[in-house]
Amino acid sequence: MSAVNAVGFIGLGVMGGAMCRNLVKKCGKTVVGYDTRPEMLAALADDGVEPAASIADLVGRADIIFLCLPGEPEVRKVCFDAGGVVDSIQSGQTLVDTSTVTPSLGREVAAAVAEKSADFADAPIARARFAAIDGTLSIMVGGDDAVLERIRPYLDCMGTDITHCGGVGTGQVMKLMNNMVVFENLNAVAEAVTIAKKSGIEPQLFLETLAKGSGDSFVCRNHGLKSMAIDDHPEEAFPVTYAIKDVSYALKLAQDTGVAAKGAELVIERLREAEAAGYGKNYSTVIQRIIEGR
Repeated sequence: MSAVNAVGFIGLGVMGGAMCRNLVKKCGKTVVGYDTRPEMLAALADDGVEPAASIADLVGRADIIFLCLPGEPEVRKVCFDAGGVVDSIQSGQTLVDTSTVTPSLGREVAAAVAEKSADFADAPIARARFAAIDGTLSIMVGGDDAVLERIRPYLDCMGTDITHCGGVGTGQVMKLMNNMVVFENLNAVAEAVTIAKKSGIEPQLFLETLAKGSGDSFVCRNHGLKSMAIDDHPEEAFPVTYAIKDVSYALKLAQDTGVAAKGAELVIERLREAEAAGYGKNYSTVIQRIIEGR
């Protein structure tokens, strides 16, 4: 890490804030943070994160810049608006996007920073908020070998499983397919627990038993037992609106590759029904209520 004097982190929300906190605790470098919400910066001040006045200020102070933003519109704005990352980045710097966006946007950003002789990697993250807090994320990287080796020590501060998926954009492909499988599984578990409940089996018993058999999955043990079993779908967890975003990106990739992703089409239909019913901010497990007809 000796060649790096400071690390920047843009986007200090639920996941980004926890990731930035792990960076400042473990990487041994100055960490500079930026978020449009002052309270997010204030929450990290006691941890030693130095606030930046603007994106340009942060980029001017950091050798490696991480992004963790809600989706494609936010990444595009942060990167391409006047005074944004592309305007400000210089030769020798490295931009790492941990957001979930389309592979094509990652390649667009990579091409733009390459014109400034800077490097780029897409490094979207998987696993839930607790993993961001614990530093046990799965991070899927798309980029050159040399770039990965440069950023790996910092990724290791935030995750335990760092996978090189290939060139720029492949990290996003991996993340989108991961989330597509998660939400298709979520729909399957929600359907099964609803049928079981209506057939006389209590959700808790059903899901505990499912977890002991060949129907077991991460979704069964986490989304199912921790949320569906007690019909609790809080707003501070991964919401329906984010799920719609990720599945829509996955469906765009399916369209681009000529694949009829019927399972994903059903899931996004259910998610949109949940959003229309007023559940847009709730944990995506709330599709259980849509399936039940509530």
